[in-house]
Amino acid sequence: MDFNVKKLASDAGVFFTRAVQYTEEKLGQAEKTELDAHLENLIARADCTKNWTEKIFRQTEVLLQPNPSARIEEFFYEKLDRKIPSRTTNAELLGQYMQDAAKDFGPGTPYGSTLITVGEFQRRLGAAEREFLQTSAINFLTPLRNFLEGDWKTISKERRLLENRRLDLDVCKARLKKAKLAEAKAAAEHELRVAQTEFDRQAEVTRLLLEGISSTHVNHLRCLHEFAEAEVAYYAQCHKHMQDLQKELSRFPDAFAVNASTSGMSPGPAPLPTATLPGVSSPSHPPNGSNALESNTLKIEEVKPPATGTRKAKVLYDYDAADTSELSLLADELITVYTVPGMDPDWLIGERGNQKGKVPVTYLELLS
Repeated sequence: MDFNVKKLASDAGVFFTRAVQYTEEKLGQAEKTELDAHLENLIARADCTKNWTEKIFRQTEVLLQPNPSARIEEFFYEKLDRKIPSRTTNAELLGQYMQDAAKDFGPGTPYGSTLITVGEFQRRLGAAEREFLQTSAINFLTPLRNFLEGDWKTISKERRLLENRRLDLDVCKARLKKAKLAEAKAAAEHELRVAQTEFDRQAEVTRLLLEGISSTHVNHLRCLHEFAEAEVAYYAQCHKHMQDLQKELSRFPDAFAVNASTSGMSPGPAPLPTATLPGVSSPSHPPNGSNALESNTLKIEEVKPPATGTRKAKVLYDYDAADTSELSLLADELITVYTVPGMDPDWLIGERGNQKGKVPVTYLELLS
């Protein structure tokens, strides 16, 4: 291999003089040529664009693919210029498990048939998610990656070259100041003119590239609109699937009752027995005459369990509903209250005419 010794020595000398100039500038021992304000603003804007684009790109990757191992695998596929294999989404996998379970439980049973239905809609959700991921990767992630790996690398290269030209210019200015002989001054002035020309030329190239950041913003704005539209379409599709699933499930309103009866359990609570006082005839064998029954027998009325039965309640204090799920109250009014399974014990469902909503127990006096 041939080496150009003179060029190698010249490059080493240039590198050394730049390093000396840079060090002296940092120590405040040498003057530094400042860039014009417009160019400085363009550089600051470019740095800001790069930093935020990188953060948005990384976080969008996490959003679309939360699994870090899968992201690393996709990265290597892209570097090797190979097609990324299609992955089954979590929703699709869940749907498949549900439908496989239905085969074992029996597709004709209420539980099995419901598993088949829900599993099918889970697979539809997974397919919609996969389409959203693919669309977002193409329309949003790819343009951001192209900027970071393409345009920004070019801008960074030209900025480094501009910095080198500035250092060369300042080295020439320092030589001119130190030159005492006429010949040395003439040579230094010539080097300074050449360095100034190269610096101005490189500053113009860098400025044009940095002004292109405006076009980058316009392009990223278009991509952002496409990403938002894809996201809206995806969630609208998911909402429709869930509405369709709700309609399918509503076709089997007695499924819980069927399951309860087949398992030997009563779907509702048994009625409470009647009781009689000692020494009083049982109501199952009443004496002749209704008056005798009323006078000799005391029957404890059957009462619904307080967990689900309706009762009257008197409002103790005014209460303003916090949202549409609650019912506003006025002190001293009477309302009907009841609860539902699984409800917070500190709340009841209150009804006043056609109005209904949650009410706090502490604001009520329950009446028998």
